[in-house]
Formats: sequence, C-alpha cells, structure tokens
Amino acid sequence: MDPLTGLAVAPSRSLMFCAFVGGGVALGTVSGLTPGVHANTFALLLAGVAPAVPGPLSFVGAAMLAAGTVHTFLDVVPALALGVPDPAMAASALPGHRLVLEGRGREAVRLSALGSACAVVFAVPLAVPMTRVMTGVYPALRAHLGVVLAGVAGLLVLTERTPTAKVGAALALGVSGALGAVALDLPTAGLVDAGNMLAPLFAGLFGAPVLLDALSGEGVPEQADPTVTTPRPAVALFALVGTLAGAVVGYLPGVSSAVAATAALLAVPNAGARGWIVTTSGVNTANSVFALFALVALGTPRTGVLVALERAGVTLDLPVLLAGVAAGAAAGAVLVVSVGDRYLETVGRLDYTRLSVGVLALLVVLVAALTGPVGIAVFAAATVVGLVPVAFRARRASLMGVLLVPLAVGA
Repeated sequence: MDPLTGLAVAPSRSLMFCAFVGGGVALGTVSGLTPGVHANTFALLLAGVAPAVPGPLSFVGAAMLAAGTVHTFLDVVPALALGVPDPAMAASALPGHRLVLEGRGREAVRLSALGSACAVVFAVPLAVPMTRVMTGVYPALRAHLGVVLAGVAGLLVLTERTPTAKVGAALALGVSGALGAVALDLPTAGLVDAGNMLAPLFAGLFGAPVLLDALSGEGVPEQADPTVTTPRPAVALFALVGTLAGAVVGYLPGVSSAVAATAALLAVPNAGARGWIVTTSGVNTANSVFALFALVALGTPRTGVLVALERAGVTLDLPVLLAGVAAGAAAGAVLVVSVGDRYLETVGRLDYTRLSVGVLALLVVLVAALTGPVGIAVFAAATVVGLVPVAFRARRASLMGVLLVPLAVGA
C-alpha cells in the first residue's frame, strides 16, 4: 500500500505520523531559536538517537525533515534580534539586524517567512524538472566549480562602493579564506560529535563582532508595525532567485546554502536589506526540498539532515518524507511570525549589554561543547577576522571567503 494511502485509511497511523512530525517541529523550534546552533550539528545529534525511537523509520525520517525545515524558518529570529546567525543565514544577518535597529524587525520576520514559504511553493513543482536539468549539467558545473566560485569572490570585492571598502573586502576575503583553509578540516574534540568547525567559524565571523559592538549600544528599540513595504512581485522575484540558488546547493557537493545565498545576492545587487532577507531565507529553505530529490536521484546526501537520514537507516519513502517537509514548512511559517515578534519584544525589554555578554558566554559554552579547546581557538581567531570589514566599512558578505576560498582551491 502507498504510504500516504495508508495514512488516509488508518487513523491510528495518521495520528502516529502527526505525533512524529509534531515532535520534529518542536525540536526544530528549539534548535532554530538557539543562537549559533547550526542545522547540521543538530541533525547529527538527531542521527544518534533516531534508531532508538520506536516507530516506522519513514516516520522518523519525516520528523527529522520537519525539524530541519522548521529550523530553516526560525534560525532568522536570533540572527535578527541578536546578530548571531546560523551559517546558512550569515549573508542576511547583518542587513536584517539593521532593520531591527531601525524598528522594522517585525517586518523583517515576515519577509523571512515569505521568502521561506514562497521557496517551498516554488521548489515542489520545480523539483522534478530541476533534477533533470541539474543531473545533465552537473558534470560540467562540477568541473568548473573553482572558476565559478572565484568569480563570486571577485564580484564580492568589485561591487563594493568605495576604494577603501574594496580593499577591506579583498582583505577580509583573503584572511577569512586562509582561516577556512586552516580550520575547516581540524578535528573536533567536543562532548558531542559536531562533525566540523562551522559553528566556531561562523559564530566568530558573524556573531561575536556584532555582540561586541552591542556592548556599548542601546539595545533593540521599540519595533514598529509589521507591514511589509516591499511590493509582492518583488518579494516573489527575490524568493524565486533564492529558490533557484537553493536548487544548485541541493545538487552540487560541497557548496553550502551560505555560499549560494552570497552568489544569489550578487544577482540582485539593488535588493537592499529586505531583498537580502527574502533571498537568503529562500535559499535556506528551498535546499531542504531540492536536496531530498537529489538524494533520490543521485544517491548522495547534500545536507546534514540527509546525512543523518542515511546514518539512521531511513528508507526513502518520498511521499512520506515530502509530507514531513510540507508539515514543517506550514508550522515554520506560523511559528516564525508568532515567536519572532515575542522574541524581539523580550529582547527589547532586557539590558542589552548584559544580554550580549550572556549570549557571548553561551556561544563559548556551545563552541566548547561541540568542538573542544581547538574550537575555542578558532572562535577567537574568527572573531578578530570578523572585525576587518567593519574597520573598512565593507560588506560582511566578504567573510564568506571562509568557504569560497577553500572550495575554489579544492575544486
């Protein structure tokens, strides 16, 4: 019997599926709202406990995908309120943070929700044709990946507005690239298996500098009404660009959502902070759909959640797994708005200096738990590098050299 047909005709099985997905939504909510927690790290933790969960493995897989999808909706909230992004949200974290400081945080939350929701709507019908296209062009794209990434890196520098900013962007790109080349393959020695050094690198490059600046700031101001001022056609266009970039990530090994978001944003250079949020959110969420189809078509996982699925021995029942993604997207779209508003309101009531110190301490604890003493050293070095673009008034997107340079050199 078809898995979804079984759900329709067996109420007890339907209730079990809803319970599993509900558990995944709850876990994804916790991970998405925790500053500095990367979805891949969370997925590896899920992989360790998934085999011990009683129930059909396909339902376990749906729960894991629901958790990962909800995470892609909610990870924007701490990035907006605290400036500490999940790596996938790094490209839009600072533009979004500026909107919060302008009192437009509630609008930013809704823009992110629209970007992620539209990405799911676009990705599902595009998944099959994009799978055919990407499997056809994959060999040529993979063969010239280094050239493509070098072009992205060059555009990051050349599109800066002033000569000083160009110098700063080039310096940030080079230094962060050198840091990535040294640190990405370092072994982790934390209390749990983090898998890689992404957590300390991105927490240091994009999170800690913002928190250090906030120590002398006035905190999150009162937020204005949530009206989205960007025209609907523009939102749809930004989301579509993000969706297509997310498709590339889903099929191309080694290229992360953060790299794809950086490249996508260069395609819409006049998007402003609002366009950046929509586009990056679209990349992040669309990758969840396309990577699943890539796993079925090519047999290789492209995201941490799908690696976790394989480790857990989950069977690839595509209808059930897609149902998990759809349920996670529906829950995430609701949660990011309701929770995001409360998150911003709560942060606005707190002493921001103490909050920044507390979040910095939390990041150090998380980095130590995930990656050990070496991770702490990487976090400290990344924090220093993260201050470079600020000194030259350059875009922090140039810090994506931490991934671009090692990928381009190794391609």
